[in-house]
Amino acid sequence: MAIEQVRAYFRTYGLENKIIEFDVSSATVELAARALGCEPKQIAKTLSFYDEQGGALLIVTAGDAKVDNQKFKERFAIKAKMLKAEEVEPLIGHAIGGVCPFGIQENVRVFLDVSLQRFDTVYPAAGSANSALALDIPSLQTYARSCGWVDVCKAWQD
Repeated sequence: MAIEQVRAYFRTYGLENKIIEFDVSSATVELAARALGCEPKQIAKTLSFYDEQGGALLIVTAGDAKVDNQKFKERFAIKAKMLKAEEVEPLIGHAIGGVCPFGIQENVRVFLDVSLQRFDTVYPAAGSANSALALDIPSLQTYARSCGWVDVCKAWQD
């Protein structure tokens, strides 16, 4: 189970107890915000795209951000094309609803979108459709093993 992968990943940092499991679904931004009692924009949603070699890359964005296809193409030199539903778990290591940048396949690159930088704390999933954890931005960058910050989203500016 993917949440166990995430738990094992955070165990190496002594942080496995930061994972929150819910009795309700947190598989969408809206459901996660309701379960956590926060604003939807504070949810750190993780989107799965094809990379230029046919593998996968992850973009972690604020819950209210939408990928801007032109910005994505300018940054990555490829069209923004999300993975097919049946490809997400084999290529990333987590199923849809629990995709996060922790405990993932080793060849997957992770990027953080600047839409997250306006928050002190954000809430990414933790490998299942009913889990999350609270992280400050420096911790998210560290634990996501981010390749860096990108500006590939729109519709989030306050």
